[in-house]
Amino acid sequence: MGTVKHMSRLTAVLAVLGVIATATAGAASASTAMIPHPGPPGGDAGNAGAAGPSPVTHTVVVGGMPGWQIAVIAVAAALIAAVAAVLLDRTRSARRRLAGTPA
Repeated sequence: MGTVKHMSRLTAVLAVLGVIATATAGAASASTAMIPHPGPPGGDAGNAGAAGPSPVTHTVVVGGMPGWQIAVIAVAAALIAAVAAVLLDRTRSARRRLAGTPA
């Protein structure tokens, strides 16, 4: 029963760490969206109402991760989790068998 208690504590700690990581990532992306843009060069207050042509923006992707790499990482994580689950189940059943046999 102590093992189950420790596993539930570990699960709770991992869940809290996941929530903290998600909140931090959300705050980071929101904070970069709030960067103020500087005004026009020269700071001409007389033309404050006149808006110039809006600049043309081009999205340039200089990095990132291809989809196949993401898929490989997801498959590897699933395999690692499956192996860990099988090993944990075998360990628990072996301990039960050892605890059940009289000495």
